Amino acid sequence: MDTETADVTGHDVTTITCVCGNTVSKDGLIQANSQGVPVYAGGNTSVPVELAQWPADEDLYTLCPACGRVYRDATIEETGTAPVAFRVDVTASPIAEAIRAHWNLST
Repeated sequence: MDTETADVTGHDVTTITCVCGNTVSKDGLIQANSQGVPVYAGGNTSVPVELAQWPADEDLYTLCPACGRVYRDATIEETGTAPVAFRVDVTASPIAEAIRAHWNLST
C-alpha cells in the first residue's frame, strides 16, 4: 500500500497542503499529540478538558480537521516530506470536541 504524502515546502510544517487540499490558511491545520488530539498551548493557564496537554517531549503532529489525516512534525522537519502518519475520525468524540474547543479558543 502506498503512503499518502502531503505537499510541503522545505522542512516547514506551516506550509503543509494536506492530501485533501486543506492548508493553514484555508480551513486551518492544528497541532496535535501522538493520538491526533489537538494540544493546548495556552501557557500557564489550565488545559481545557477537551484538549490534550502540550507533550513534554514536544513530539508534535499536525492534524487536518477537514479529513482527519495526521502528519508527524519531526518527520517533516527532518526529511522535508509529509507522509500521513495515521488518520482520526474528526466527526466523533473526543477529536470533534477537541477541534471545536481549539477553534473556540482561537477566535
